[in-house]
This record gives sequence, structure tokens and C-alpha cells, in this order.
Amino acid sequence: MIIRVSRLAKHYGRQRALAGVSLELRAGGVTVLLGHNGAGKSTLIGILSTLIRPTAGEVRWDPVPALPRAEIGVLAHEAMVYGELTAVENLHFWGALHDVADLDRKTVALLDEVGLDDKARSRPARTFSRGMLQRLALARALLPDPKVLLLDEPFTGLDREGAASLSRVLRREKERGRTLLVATHDLEAVAGVGDHMVVLRNGKVALDELAAGAFSHEELRRRYEAAA
Repeated sequence: MIIRVSRLAKHYGRQRALAGVSLELRAGGVTVLLGHNGAGKSTLIGILSTLIRPTAGEVRWDPVPALPRAEIGVLAHEAMVYGELTAVENLHFWGALHDVADLDRKTVALLDEVGLDDKARSRPARTFSRGMLQRLALARALLPDPKVLLLDEPFTGLDREGAASLSRVLRREKERGRTLLVATHDLEAVAGVGDHMVVLRNGKVALDELAAGAFSHEELRRRYEAAA
């Protein structure tokens, strides 16, 4: 799946969030989206996820004319889980909405993968820490086996083990040919994984660069500091 973004603009009243953003996200690639707070990262992810309508510009999906919502996995600032339901119940509810096959097995496998332990799985999600909510939200995003993954600050609240687990997930999904976009301030966590770097500044693309393999932590830091 290739996503082509052309001249995207988004205004909230007089406030400009995006101003003519154009870029291309490749299948089998991990795009690291960087920028200071207010640069437009979350707005761009919202538009790509179809949750926000742009003021101008377009998003094209290749090779299909449009991508079903279930094919887009999103991890946003808000966990988007039901607080009164347990982790297992949340995934069962989400999976039933999207007709996920072999739901019981996939639920257990994903909760294992994201590192949510057995005790936590039977507790209401409202009792979770921020890191636990991030783990559950990641499992929810992965459950329908989406072709596109859009992750907005996914490392927030994760301990070292959780961050390492998420990095492994990114590598696996990259190897499976998924299209991934990760907005983050944690350059160390995406070092060695991200092979496409985009920096937004004041709603515009300040840097758009591909790596032959993957960017190192130092390469990400140096380029970000120069562009932001």
C-alpha cells in the first residue's frame, strides 16, 4: 500500500494546522514523523486515518481507490478503549465489529505480544496506567491485521520493556510489507527501524528524506535539529 499525500491543508478557524503538505508513504517502510508540538503531526495522522477532513488537498491510496477504515490501524493520543470493559472484552468487542476470524486466539496472542499480563487482562481498562493503556491500544490497532499503521506518540508511558516490545512490532510489521507512520519524540526508540524521516515545521514539510537502510539515533537527531 502506497499513500500519496498531495498539498494537504487544514484550518481550524483562523488557525492553520497544515499548509500544503505533500509526501509519499511506502509499503514496507517506517516513516518517522517529527516536529515540535503544534507542528501538525496529529492533524496529519487524523486526516490519514479518515477521522479528520482536510480543508484542501487529497490523499490517494495505491493500488486501491479508497482504503476501508478497518484496514487502517490507529494509535492516537487517546487510547480509544472502553474503560468499563476488561482488556479481553475490549478486543472481543473491537474484533466483532470488524469480523476478525479466530478472535479468541488472536486476542491472547496480541496481549502476549504487547506484554499485558494475565492479571491486568481481567481488570477494567479504567484502572490501567498510561503504559498499560498504550499496550492495549496497540493490540486493538493490530487486531484487524491492517495494511496501514498510524501511531501517534506510541512510546508515551511505556517502560523500557514496553518500548522494546513496540520496536519489535514495528520491525515485524515492516517485514510484512505494511505501511507505517510513527509520530514520536523518542528518537532512540525508532532508531534502526525508521527508514523515512519527515519533519514538520509550522504545518509545512521541512525535511523529507529516505535512508538506504534505517536511520541511526545520531542521524535522526542531527537531521531533526537542523530541520526543526
